[in-house]
Amino acid sequence: MADVRIALRELLRKYKADTEVDALKEGLVLLVQELMEAEVTEKTGAERYERTCARRTYRNGYRLRRWDTRVGTVKLRIPKVRLGSYFPALLEPRRRTEKALLAVVQEAYVHGVSTRKVDDLVRALGIDGMSRSEVSRICAALDERMEAFRNRPLEGEYPYVWLDATVVKVREGGRVVNMAAVVAVGGTAEGEREVLGFDVGPAESYGFWVTFLRGIVGRGLAGVKLVISDAHVGLKQALSEVMAGSSWQRCRVHFMRNLLGLVPRGAQQLVGAWVRTIFAQPDQEAAREQLELVASSLESNYPKAAELLREAAEDVIAHMAFPQAHWKRIHSTNVLERLHREVKRRCNVVGIFPNPASALRLIGAILEEQGDEWLAVRRYFSRGSMANLYAGSPQHEVPALEVPKEVIPV
Repeated sequence: MADVRIALRELLRKYKADTEVDALKEGLVLLVQELMEAEVTEKTGAERYERTCARRTYRNGYRLRRWDTRVGTVKLRIPKVRLGSYFPALLEPRRRTEKALLAVVQEAYVHGVSTRKVDDLVRALGIDGMSRSEVSRICAALDERMEAFRNRPLEGEYPYVWLDATVVKVREGGRVVNMAAVVAVGGTAEGEREVLGFDVGPAESYGFWVTFLRGIVGRGLAGVKLVISDAHVGLKQALSEVMAGSSWQRCRVHFMRNLLGLVPRGAQQLVGAWVRTIFAQPDQEAAREQLELVASSLESNYPKAAELLREAAEDVIAHMAFPQAHWKRIHSTNVLERLHREVKRRCNVVGIFPNPASALRLIGAILEEQGDEWLAVRRYFSRGSMANLYAGSPQHEVPALEVPKEVIPV
């Protein structure tokens, strides 16, 4: 309490000396910081630097977060803890997204998107009576924040990068078209996830992917060891040019769909089980041997499936060159699939965006919100496994499944 009083006296002295000082804003920051420190003290079970047997965990520095309030934008220093996670109870991680929806609704009125759908959305959100000047202010503020988040510098190394796209409907040139919304997520050297970039374009073409990838590399993307994506031709070509030197993992989920599409429906379950024995091997060399056994077994009855399996051999097991504790998270783009489901859920509320900018605005708000939530949960990869990654050793921390190295012919 004494520290708070000292800080308040210092703030009062600054205000008396300079009336330009925003005492209300600085006082709010002081109050919120003290509340967060009290919450963290309760979570850790000890005051700062206190030695006690009741301690449950330790403080672990701070992370900066911008908070938009009625008195303006303030910067908070949110405490971090070593075990578990902490996110202030007084913050609203979904606030930005709701503002984005308001902006999309008002633009939809102006640009003539389906009146029935927009009216339903307006009633659901309870935003009747919002003035056009307020709409313009909200849109301008959102665009500025979204662009700042989208173009921020990237610091540190990102050994893992996931890339994927989803489709959104946008009104352009008097007609409704499907546009590609692409997202890049990176795994940091500390084992956390971070949204690296996003964009909306006419299609998943080579040119679009090259421009997008060069953009995130130009902002500081470095240290990439493995890129995980599907086998889209344009994306593969762009990766070979922009991220030369990094390995490429073909998303296993997409690959299995492609392979089983070459097999009759009645045999898909059995063939799928055989192919999965490849990924249950303890190391990359054993996986190569198993893959050849499976391909040889499929060759007589399903030659196209066998050909695809051999063609993608190195790409679908590239993740096995990395720590085994990471395999489950880096063999596919599942981290992005879950994120895209949330994007689609929110975008389906709007239906058809009045223009590409409004789609980018909403998607950016969702991704920024997701980034905040990722900071509040435990690391995606443990510190120990990340140390193994940089030591250059797979370090089989998870026991491999025992499977026989033989396949019964179809």
